[in-house]
Amino acid sequence: MSAVAEGEAGAGSGAGAGSGAGAGSGAGAESGAGAGSGAGAGVKASHGATWAGLWVVYLVWGSTYLAIAVAIESMPPELALALRFVTAAILLAGYLAVRHGPRTLLVPWREIRGAAIIGSLLLGVAIGTLTLAERYVPSGVAALLVAINPLWIVIMRRATGDHPKLITWLGVIVGLSGVAVLVMPGDHVAALGGATSTQRALWSLAIVCGSFCWSVGSFIQPKISTPRNPLVLAMYEMFAGAIVLALVGTFRGERIADFANASTRSWLALSYLVTFGSLLAFTVFVWLVTHAPLSLISTYAYVNPVVAVALGWWIKSEPITGGLIVGGAIVVGGVVLVVSGEWPARMHRQHQESDHSP
Repeated sequence: MSAVAEGEAGAGSGAGAGSGAGAGSGAGAESGAGAGSGAGAGVKASHGATWAGLWVVYLVWGSTYLAIAVAIESMPPELALALRFVTAAILLAGYLAVRHGPRTLLVPWREIRGAAIIGSLLLGVAIGTLTLAERYVPSGVAALLVAINPLWIVIMRRATGDHPKLITWLGVIVGLSGVAVLVMPGDHVAALGGATSTQRALWSLAIVCGSFCWSVGSFIQPKISTPRNPLVLAMYEMFAGAIVLALVGTFRGERIADFANASTRSWLALSYLVTFGSLLAFTVFVWLVTHAPLSLISTYAYVNPVVAVALGWWIKSEPITGGLIVGGAIVVGGVVLVVSGEWPARMHRQHQESDHSP
């Protein structure tokens, strides 16, 4: 999840980059892939264990969009997410210190700086924007807009000299067409919080911009110095993201005292985001990266949005409109094309790299 973020999670560079929010920090997943020398590079797990892990990722990361919406019902949005990430980071640091010793947390300053850059982009900007937008945009729509992360990655790869396959470009065009359907003003997609269709459209566009920042962070992560241990990377990313979110929240006038009026429902949602979204699902994802084929892991990029839409309708009674169905189907179809077109090429590149390794 890249690290631990929202379903909030993109796997980072390539086909796997997709659900962002669920995971929480995004960059960690990408680093997880690196740590495992590529998806599927480790010892393969049993069929049952692999699918159990996938369903944890599907359901938990797919549900984090809903959990964010519930948490901010009565909590200050940015400060709530700052609390989420700083709490998860402290718990993760404690686990690492006990399991591997305090020295595990000591990494060179340049690696801390790299993790801070990634965490600021993925958690501070992307997840922070998503959280503010979910006051007016249904959580299911938000998940579908975040799902386009792999599309941005393809465009960035082309800009840096790579040559994606034709089916990949077809997926990009299809996916962005679906985004246009979901973003444009009109009653074809529901708005929340008393927002007008224009306000909903603007906040939807803000989510798209946030997903671009998420993809930038995922794309540059392999190119800058960051901690090699994906859990240590996730910890520093979450600390950095929490700082950015706290600063933005303070600038917006949010106060710590506002938590005194938070409902039990919101506290439970925030606790879920910390324990399941930012810790459990990410740990499972890192395990999958080294035990399962990339083609299978990458399916979370288009399964998570479907889970998010279903949960938003079931638990928060978010309307499922014709525009949501059509635009969502187009987005998911585009992501499927990108993922299916990218994973064979990525595996080929990984085999070439392994052939030249000492």
